[in-house]
Amino acid sequence: MQRFFRLRITGKLDADTLEVMKKPRCGVPDVAQFERTKGNPKWPNNHITYRIVNYTPDLHPSYVDNAIQKAFEVWSKVTPLTFEKLDTGTADIMMSFNFGDHGDNSPFDGPNGILAHAFQPGFGIGGDAHFDESELWTVQGRRGHNLFLVAAHELGHSLGLGHSEDPGALMYPTYAYTEPSRFKLHQDDINGIQSIYGKTYDEVQPTGPTTPTACDPRTTFDAVTNMRGEMLFFNGRHFWRKHPQLPNVELYFISLFWPSLPSEIDAAYESYEQDNVLLFKGDKYWVLNGYEIAHGSPKSIYQLGFPRTVKRIDAAFSDTEYGKTYFFVGNKYWRFDEFKQQMERGYPKRIAQDFRGVGPRVDAALNHDGYVYFFQGPKLIQFDMNSKRVVGNNQRSNSFLNC
Repeated sequence: MQRFFRLRITGKLDADTLEVMKKPRCGVPDVAQFERTKGNPKWPNNHITYRIVNYTPDLHPSYVDNAIQKAFEVWSKVTPLTFEKLDTGTADIMMSFNFGDHGDNSPFDGPNGILAHAFQPGFGIGGDAHFDESELWTVQGRRGHNLFLVAAHELGHSLGLGHSEDPGALMYPTYAYTEPSRFKLHQDDINGIQSIYGKTYDEVQPTGPTTPTACDPRTTFDAVTNMRGEMLFFNGRHFWRKHPQLPNVELYFISLFWPSLPSEIDAAYESYEQDNVLLFKGDKYWVLNGYEIAHGSPKSIYQLGFPRTVKRIDAAFSDTEYGKTYFFVGNKYWRFDEFKQQMERGYPKRIAQDFRGVGPRVDAALNHDGYVYFFQGPKLIQFDMNSKRVVGNNQRSNSFLNC
């Protein structure tokens, strides 16, 4: 499990391993990238029937029907498969909501933990999908667990896929929330299911997003920050976590750690005086105390003293020596006093005035080892605050990720 989740391999139940074990997840054992179920089982026909045996009291039956239908469509859109719902009798895939021990030698464990499980294609219980009724099932918002997302994952097992080791894939074993209206099947999942059933008959073949790769020369960051000795690098729905005591840089879904946070964070910085991290998106910001979101988040950026003309923050970093935080917006920057918790007078100023050589638009910024690093696309600029000049601009943005 430690190897699968890219943790330090200790063979012991250390803090990082226990942290991953607490995440909501599928009950099917973990395996590798994209993975077909052992023995390569598949349905003999491309037309597959399903039946919802019972319904959760958490949702109106029509909502359950709609969520399950859309979960099947995830797979039918990229393969020749078609699915038909039966209201009575025995279907290929029988779906039900169950508590605890429900007769299949795979008892559920109560709220959180294992959310659901499904069986490989075959007769009898083969292909069936079971959902833990101890969970709170939802169809919208981040509260509880989204039935569509969990069902789409479990149906991958029902069709013959195992777990993927790609953290961006639907078939990754841990649950991570994605706004259903913005969901797109990952390319790893498409490759996996098409290796079993072939491609769709459509003339234009569907493609899906791919997981960002740390050492891809095109890798860029939305925001970068320190957090109690670690470094976090945000990219779309993901973030890399660099710990000084771990040899590898770890990639995670943002929603795996913070289900209520949005994707595509605009800016981030660590406030050493307040011992927290601030994450910005649009005209709002969230405060993190360690890996917990502080009460009252999100807050308005205008509470920090920004004028209403500012709609988003491009980048931020904090100067720990003087207790000042710099915010970059377009070709201007503001300075915030962390001790007084107020914006300083005389701002904004032009970036070109005090940060010559940095350029008019900054993607992310980081104060590290006595220098400020500005991320602009795949380019990294090293700036000396004492001499007020650029001292290095030949590095790539992902050089911090052991590249």
